[in-house]
Amino acid sequence: MNKKILIFAAVALLTVAGCKKDFLEDMKSYDKYDDSIFENELQTGWYIDRMYNYYFVNYRNPLQQVVGLYNDDRSKMTEEIGGDVGKYINPTTTLQLASQAEGYYGNSVTASVQNNPYTRIRFANFLIGRIDIAGDGLSESFKQSAKGQMYLLRALQYFDLVRVYGGVPLVTTVQENSATDEEIRQPRATSLACFEQIVSDLDSAAILLPMRWDGEANNYGRLTAAGALAMKSRVLLTAASPLFNKDWDNPANERWQKALDASLDAETKLTAAGYGLYGSNAKDWAEMTFRNDNSFNPEALMVFLLSTTSTGSSGYNNSWENQVRPTSYKGGGGVSAPKEMLDLFPVADGSRPNADNYVDTFFFVNRDPRFYRTFAFSGSKWGIKGNENKSTWFYRWKDNETSTKVTYYANDQTNSPVLVSKMSNPVADSTGFAFSGTDIFEYRYAELLLNIAECYAARGEIGNAVNYLSKIRQRVGILSANNYGIGVPASRYEALEACLYERRVELAYEGKRYWDIQRWMLYDNTQESGNSVQKLGLTPINGTKRTGYYWQSKTYGADPLSNADRDILIDPDAANFNEEIAKLKTVYQNHFVMTPLDQEWDRVNNEAVNILFRPNYYLSGLSATVLSNNPWLQQTKGWLDYSGASGTYDYQQ
Repeated sequence: MNKKILIFAAVALLTVAGCKKDFLEDMKSYDKYDDSIFENELQTGWYIDRMYNYYFVNYRNPLQQVVGLYNDDRSKMTEEIGGDVGKYINPTTTLQLASQAEGYYGNSVTASVQNNPYTRIRFANFLIGRIDIAGDGLSESFKQSAKGQMYLLRALQYFDLVRVYGGVPLVTTVQENSATDEEIRQPRATSLACFEQIVSDLDSAAILLPMRWDGEANNYGRLTAAGALAMKSRVLLTAASPLFNKDWDNPANERWQKALDASLDAETKLTAAGYGLYGSNAKDWAEMTFRNDNSFNPEALMVFLLSTTSTGSSGYNNSWENQVRPTSYKGGGGVSAPKEMLDLFPVADGSRPNADNYVDTFFFVNRDPRFYRTFAFSGSKWGIKGNENKSTWFYRWKDNETSTKVTYYANDQTNSPVLVSKMSNPVADSTGFAFSGTDIFEYRYAELLLNIAECYAARGEIGNAVNYLSKIRQRVGILSANNYGIGVPASRYEALEACLYERRVELAYEGKRYWDIQRWMLYDNTQESGNSVQKLGLTPINGTKRTGYYWQSKTYGADPLSNADRDILIDPDAANFNEEIAKLKTVYQNHFVMTPLDQEWDRVNNEAVNILFRPNYYLSGLSATVLSNNPWLQQTKGWLDYSGASGTYDYQQ
């Protein structure tokens, strides 16, 4: 069993012989937990571990987002995944009422603790405010690391509140719950003030926490100063982006400089501590995400550890392995890749796909090395425990030309000839996909380099931006010609677009795309965004759809392929890789045609639709419950308040 369960499964700690088993249960009422948690380091440690549990217990999948909530709704609003037309991209609905707003903010406090954002903030505030006063028996180093973890956790929570709502009330001390005390009626702070508080917390965490923990094998996965420094980069980049920065188009805007300074500072300090890009080729790039030995991984700036145990009370599993594996592997059916993602990745020399270098029918030919580590398609090597050379095949055939009966090879009914395989372990046990212990890299060193590139691009320092993008591509083995295929952007807008493009490829299916779309306001081209879509030369996402298709047999009535036809094993590490790719191309030409889905992938009430994300959705209004319990809070512009009046809160302040 992996040691990783020690950090998050705080409930298991309660069974330690001789310990006060009801200690943490006392926290279930606001008036019962007190300074007794600081009697010794063991009890304080329980408290800290319970905080990790509150924050990350639902984080089981790299597509999941938002602290405490952790669902994949936002990932499904991007080009990465088709078919799920949730409420925010559904063109048949218009959300504007407070009753339709996000409920993430939380409800009113009741007698028992609810694990919502301000509960988590309250618990962090309690430790920060009391440990130095009540923890006389605790060592100074322990107190510092305890506070450092709370500062970083509080920063993470406020950051996601801001990304969901814009500015929110800032509460940094423990307040007693009261319906009548006007002193605790905090108004919504400006978004800028929230960002400043988050940065202050991250600065405190960076001072108090170690860059790497002593006893690293037992503490791997705990928050570090490295994570705090990296988060500061992400937070300030978000603050500088069009969603929150009306002056984003000014290369001299101080927010870009602050984000750049923080990112470069993080790079310097992290490099000195041993962090950096993992490995020097595409094979390493893939392997870094499924290492499970709890040893230091230089790429992992914030990593969340999962367990292989099947006992729910003692560990938490990664659901990704089961989700991405097809039915024929005894998996959940797979994550079909939209055609838009297949056509996105560069070709082998790093240049963008175009009519001269790319034919979508043969999407698998001559692609960026990362393509073959992100996707699995017919003939691909996608091993499991006991069969490392197992391969995939995704195609179908009909009984006859007019028949509605369709047979899928190996019963793998997918909406694409390609499944996502990134972050899948090639020796995963097919009898236990649901109990995968593969860790989730919430923040990789590569993202920090991409942040630096974007800041340089926004400031018009195109050469520096390209230099940092080149580091990303050099690591995976793209050749250096023409700046690793990036070329030389002709303007800061082209450089910014190149950064966003590289993020789509490098960070694909890691839960990052929605936040890039949101902070750059890429669903539409509006005055509120400073016309960011038009200036970057992009097409708005609104009006588009996620497209799937089948590899369908040219012939009818039986499987078109023999065992000899399927005697292909496309392994990007093998010497015969190109020969096997050529074999697959021949098999396709002889036997298959690209066939549209029987029904459009994106549908509402069984009718085909295109994406429509309305401008007021970029940041949610406060819910009716929150406004009812806190009538002094302003509603966000674009949303109606509890009484039906237009919101007045400007999140761009």
